[in-house]
Amino acid sequence: MNNAFTRKVKGVVTSREFILFGLLVAASLVVSIFQPVFLSSRNILSVIIAITVNGVIAIGMVMLLACGEMDLSVGMTMAFTGVVVAKLMVAGVPIFVAIIIALLVAAAIGFINGFFVAKVGLNAFITTLGMSCCIEGLMLVMANGRSVTGIPQLFKDLGQGKLLGIQYPIFVLIILVVIADLLFRNSRRLRQIYYVGSNAKAAKLNGINVSRTKLLVFVFTGLCAGFTGIMFAARLGSGSVTIGGGTALDVITACIIGGASLNGGKGSVLGAVLGALFLSVLSTALNLLSVNIYWQNFATGAILILAILIDILSEKRKAIGKRLL
Repeated sequence: MNNAFTRKVKGVVTSREFILFGLLVAASLVVSIFQPVFLSSRNILSVIIAITVNGVIAIGMVMLLACGEMDLSVGMTMAFTGVVVAKLMVAGVPIFVAIIIALLVAAAIGFINGFFVAKVGLNAFITTLGMSCCIEGLMLVMANGRSVTGIPQLFKDLGQGKLLGIQYPIFVLIILVVIADLLFRNSRRLRQIYYVGSNAKAAKLNGINVSRTKLLVFVFTGLCAGFTGIMFAARLGSGSVTIGGGTALDVITACIIGGASLNGGKGSVLGAVLGALFLSVLSTALNLLSVNIYWQNFATGAILILAILIDILSEKRKAIGKRLL
C-alpha cells in the first residue's frame, strides 16, 4: 500500500506537468522581484486570456502529435472560421446557425487534411502546409483582403463579456482543458491514440483502425481551431484576416514543452496548456522587462529547439536502458 502510494507520488513529482508548473511558479516569483506588477490580478488575467487561443488549439494538436502527426494549417483554419462566421452574421444568418456552419467548415478542413494524410498516405507537414496556403488565399478572396466588421453585439458579448470580473473565454478554456485531459487520460478509445503514435503497425495488428483514428483526430483538431476562431472573432468584434500566421508553430512549441513528441506516442492536454502558459508568461515577462521584441522571437525558437533536444536525449536514454536490461 505504502509502496504503491510512494510510486504514485514519485510519478506525479517527476512528471513533465509538475516540473513545468514548478518552473512557472519560480519564474513568476523571480520576475515579480524586478516587476511587482507581474503578479497583480490584472496581469495574471491578461496572461491567461492570452493563451485562450493557443490553449484550445493545443487540445487538438497534442492529440495529433501523440498520434504521430501534425497540422500546420490550424492558424489559417482559425482565421478562416472567424471570417466565415462574421460574413454569415453580416449577411443576416442567425448567430447560432452561423456558428454551427463555421464549425462544420472547420471540421471539413480537418477532414480533408486527415483524408490525404491517413487515407492517401501523404506527408502531414506538406499536406497541412499546402492547406494553410489554400485557406489563406480563399479567406482573402472571401473577405476582399479586409477584416469583416458589423457583427451583432450579442455575438461580441460571447467573447468580451465577464463573469465575476473574468472574461468568458477563460472559463471556456478551463472547462475544455479539464474535460479533455480527463478523457485523454482515462478513455480507453482515446488511449488508442498513444498506441497509434507509438507503433502504428502494432496498433493495427491489435485491431485498431489506424487510418480512421488519425482521420478523426485531424477532424477534432480542425474543430478546435474553428472553435478558437469563433471565440477570437467574438473577442475582437470582427473577423480578422491578419491573425493565425505563427499560431501553428506556437501551439506545437507549447505541446512539445508540455511533454509531447514529434515522434508520437507522448503528450497530455494539461502539459500542452501549461506549455502555452509558459510561453505566455515568458512573453509577458520579457515585455515588462523591456526586452527587444526580436529577442523574444529568438527565445521562443531557442526553447523549441531545447525542448526537442531534451525529448531526443530522453528517448535515447530510455533505449539504452532497455538494451542494458
